[in-house]
Amino acid sequence: MSEVAQAVEAIRKLRPRRVVLFTGAGVSADSGIPTFRGNEGLWRNFRAEDLATPQAFERDPVLVWQWYEMRRDIIRNAKPNAAHLAIARLHDAVVITQNVDGLHKRAGSGDVVELHGNIFRARCVREGTTTLREAPFASLPPHCECGAMLRPDVVWFGEMLSEPAIARASAAMMGADLLVVVGTSGVVYPAAGLVSLHRGLSVEINPQASSLPSACTFAIPARAAEATPPIVDAILEGSE
Repeated sequence: MSEVAQAVEAIRKLRPRRVVLFTGAGVSADSGIPTFRGNEGLWRNFRAEDLATPQAFERDPVLVWQWYEMRRDIIRNAKPNAAHLAIARLHDAVVITQNVDGLHKRAGSGDVVELHGNIFRARCVREGTTTLREAPFASLPPHCECGAMLRPDVVWFGEMLSEPAIARASAAMMGADLLVVVGTSGVVYPAAGLVSLHRGLSVEINPQASSLPSACTFAIPARAAEATPPIVDAILEGSE
């Protein structure tokens, strides 16, 4: 029996009522969004780790915003894939994501915890207020109405995750009877810390699931767009 079939059978037996999806970069891979990490993510000979930091923004805000405008343009033109759309069918589920692309919300998911922020929100460096700014900026760096600079409302390297987001995610993990981890291994912190809070049935969907250790009950070595829809179908069958 395949890993998908085993997971589907277990989900059907459980008939879960409290479902949490935990997603990473892999859930957006089939939408054509690169991870922006490693050598394949080089931009003008800069790595993401060189640009997504408070120090880089302080040194050269124009350069950092140029990189983010490039990313925003790619994401703006991307569409939710089969995995996003399947997850959105789970109207009562909590979606906890490490992604900043906003594709879960665009697909129709209502309860989304964005651990690392959203690339289409901007935050005033003086007042801390945030606004949704989806269109390209006319000039860089953009400025708030108060005159201060705006920065992307995302969590940079060296910054702490939002305490309200962590609290919401932790409570959802502990209260769920089914956890589906999609597009992230769940073995690297802070993801590992959240996944470890869950004590019920869990399913991991990740192409590297066969080569990495998994904290989940079932590990399905497949792309998110391929394996997520049948898992969602099994969850929905149990709710009928």
